[in-house]
Amino acid sequence: MYEFKESDAFEFARFVHAQTREHNGELFFKLCPYCNPAPTRDNLNTFSINLKTGQFKCLRASCGVTGNLITLSKDFDFSLGNDVDEYYRPRRQFRRLNKPKKAIEPKSEAVKYLISRGISEKVTKKYQITVQTKNPNILVFPFYDEKGEMQFVKYRKTDFDKEKDKNKEWCEADCKPILFGMVQCNNKFDQLIITEGQIDSLSVAEAGIDNAVSVPTGAKGFTWVPYCWDWLNKFQEVIVFGDYEKGSITLLKELSSRLKCTVKHIREEDYRDCKDANDILRKYGTGYLRECIENAVIVPIRKVIDLADVENVNVFELPKLRTGINQLDRLLYGGLPFGGVVLLSGKPGEGKSTLASQILINAIYQNFKCFAYSGELPNYQFRSWIDFQIAGGYHITGYQNKWGDNNYIVSDTNRQLIADWYRGKCYLYDNRIIDNDEKDNLLEITENAVMQYGTKVILLDNLMTALDLDVSGGYDKYDRQSLFVKKLARLALKHNVLVLLVAHKRKNNFSSNENDEISGSGDISNLASVTISYEKGKELKPSQRLLKVSKNRLFGRTQPEGYILDYDEKSKRIYGVDDDLYFDYGWNTVNYGFVDYDAETPFN
Repeated sequence: MYEFKESDAFEFARFVHAQTREHNGELFFKLCPYCNPAPTRDNLNTFSINLKTGQFKCLRASCGVTGNLITLSKDFDFSLGNDVDEYYRPRRQFRRLNKPKKAIEPKSEAVKYLISRGISEKVTKKYQITVQTKNPNILVFPFYDEKGEMQFVKYRKTDFDKEKDKNKEWCEADCKPILFGMVQCNNKFDQLIITEGQIDSLSVAEAGIDNAVSVPTGAKGFTWVPYCWDWLNKFQEVIVFGDYEKGSITLLKELSSRLKCTVKHIREEDYRDCKDANDILRKYGTGYLRECIENAVIVPIRKVIDLADVENVNVFELPKLRTGINQLDRLLYGGLPFGGVVLLSGKPGEGKSTLASQILINAIYQNFKCFAYSGELPNYQFRSWIDFQIAGGYHITGYQNKWGDNNYIVSDTNRQLIADWYRGKCYLYDNRIIDNDEKDNLLEITENAVMQYGTKVILLDNLMTALDLDVSGGYDKYDRQSLFVKKLARLALKHNVLVLLVAHKRKNNFSSNENDEISGSGDISNLASVTISYEKGKELKPSQRLLKVSKNRLFGRTQPEGYILDYDEKSKRIYGVDDDLYFDYGWNTVNYGFVDYDAETPFN
């Protein structure tokens, strides 16, 4: 009935107004709540509760009290919940009902009515169902516990009763609530069927099944659980045969979460056009009713599936995003996989944002809708940078400014053509809107963009600016980063999207592991499906960078030595071996059409 929770120990400390401290898995009380000694040095911190087991002790020789949370609940009148309180220290005094000297003999009116509901005289006698003497249209259901003691009595109007009122069922006051039919069950304790109504459990018994019980006070009343707990847990499995209403089975949710044994339920399709067991009995007979019980299925555990039911997927044929860097795409068997977070790291100012925006452009070209967040660039600058990369060197004009430096522009006409090309295909987080909840809402806005606009590729540049790093609520910034990336990974998996997350590397590090160099919590690298670094390398030209793949969860292939990539200042494009620096994305064609991209086709 009770399983210790760490929170109960802290709640008890608050209940007795104790000063506490936590040390080595123990919650120490400044003063023992039992002996309450004088606060001298030798008397302090002698009482503690183990935060794993719930056991407590006082080390003072004159006290030496020991026990657990149940002990504390009883000794200090501390509540552990209604069910636990009723089980371990019941306070209510229930009526003692007079036990009949002999078995109740059903009256003819009870037999007649139950026969009309498909219940035989034999079953009626076994369960001692009768009617009131003064009103033969009111059934009487005696509830006996497993020892044969009458604990509860319930009344139910029959369909023969002519009085129309809302009270169709009621029970004797101040009786102990237990399950109907307990004493009639056999002692095998192999299987128990629980129904909502008494006539339903009688219907199961009519089908030749001994262990059939029903709840005393309807689908929402579970006050009986503490008083039947020990008896219930003797059974190997419980089958819930509740009423099928509004697409769900009554009793099922509550019982499946409370009981420790195997819980099954009648399959929804087996109810056919019926509401409950008695409807099934009258329409389809005892044979089909037994079949319903034999076909009962286990209540599935949330987030647990049978391995055999997992879909068979060829990982080489999974959808991927071609990055446009041929060496990288070959290593990854076609590009970046959807359904996960791709971490792109590098040191500030070395071009990782440029590589990220170029990958975004290739996603647009492959007809994937995109969403981008840029925490460091104004909206106009983010667009301007992307426009240069889309335009390509042939459509960019160069000139010298008054200081003698080379400047480049994309004409207004071409920029309009480019905007028409990606209109409705790429959405940007509007960082002009500043409010206190801006960062906290980013994940929500990202998911809304996925659901409303159908975006498949998400660029978040970068992790540090995507978080409100002010410490609040007791979390440090690394905890917040870890939680943020966990949520991103869940979002990617849930919607089968690709999240490209840009993150800074530590300015000073002494680790030889690329995945350990990312600024922030180590969980960030662990949660990514692919980890890529992009940065300067020794003996490289100023325009060159080294691209390394240090983690590849899908295929395991990495490239720790890296690929040398070049950067074109004019078009802002990054390219490597076999890449076409002047690749035409098609923005200046007449129909501005998108390409149906085949992952097996060479990029250029």
